[in-house]
Amino acid sequence: MSAISVSGLFKSFGEVRALAGVDFEIADGEFYGLLGPNGAGKTTLLRILSGLLQADGGRLWIAGRDIARGKPAAAVGVVPQEIALYESLTARENLELFGAMYDLRGAALRGRCAELLDLIGLADRARSKVRTFSGGMLRRLNLAAGLLHDPSILLLDEPTVGVDPQSRASIFAMLETLNRAGKTIIYTTHYMEEAERLCRRIGIIDHGRLLAEGTLSELLSGVKSTSTIRAHGTPSAWPLLASAEMIAGDGFADYVPRDRTLLGNAVTDLERSGARFDRLEIRGPNLEALFLQLTGKELRD
Repeated sequence: MSAISVSGLFKSFGEVRALAGVDFEIADGEFYGLLGPNGAGKTTLLRILSGLLQADGGRLWIAGRDIARGKPAAAVGVVPQEIALYESLTARENLELFGAMYDLRGAALRGRCAELLDLIGLADRARSKVRTFSGGMLRRLNLAAGLLHDPSILLLDEPTVGVDPQSRASIFAMLETLNRAGKTIIYTTHYMEEAERLCRRIGIIDHGRLLAEGTLSELLSGVKSTSTIRAHGTPSAWPLLASAEMIAGDGFADYVPRDRTLLGNAVTDLERSGARFDRLEIRGPNLEALFLQLTGKELRD
């Protein structure tokens, strides 16, 4: 059974169309990524899935049930991009407050709070005011608040915005643990590396349309470019290779082989030319190249 099934979702805000007929299906226990730039429609889609926003048209099924417009599903937990915490309360008090909203009481609520504080690595800061927390700690507590009612489906809207690399790695590890335990996760991001690391399947969205979706290998198989050799050094020393198109830049050049079999020839030509360069990179097809191919622009444009 599908955890989420979406058919023909439309949403407009005045003259702006945020979603233009989105269709997709997510299996139980899947880690699904929505990759796209700011303004692509990712947050609007998650708000509709969570019941916080009504679609203008289309159908939505969660755990096999047809969900009425604007009606939140109990099976869904939401972790918004904005930090939804009370700075004047402690970490435990925040979780107790949100837990009460899910009708958790007494020993069950206290036990769940303790369990989640341990999961996010903040058990020793349970009595600390949230205003004293770092950005990474706030993000982890924000995640815990969305897990209080133990939802089977977790919606995360760019949950690593503004955090340091160590906190990002900690969040990744927690999400991978939750997914292994059976939770379905829908994760929006505009970071290629996050989608590549975490997600079993990835949907690429822009201007409210789902442009492509599939596993990483399926998506990359559709990338027209093969590999790029980047040389950095003295531009005047670089040869014009017969086996590759040279795209010169400020202090570097990209050699894009016209055919996969010519990659070795291009490297050999560079080595034999006596060209001076500081670094030589061979970069294979990636999601950034696919996004550029699909939209004609860089992901962060």
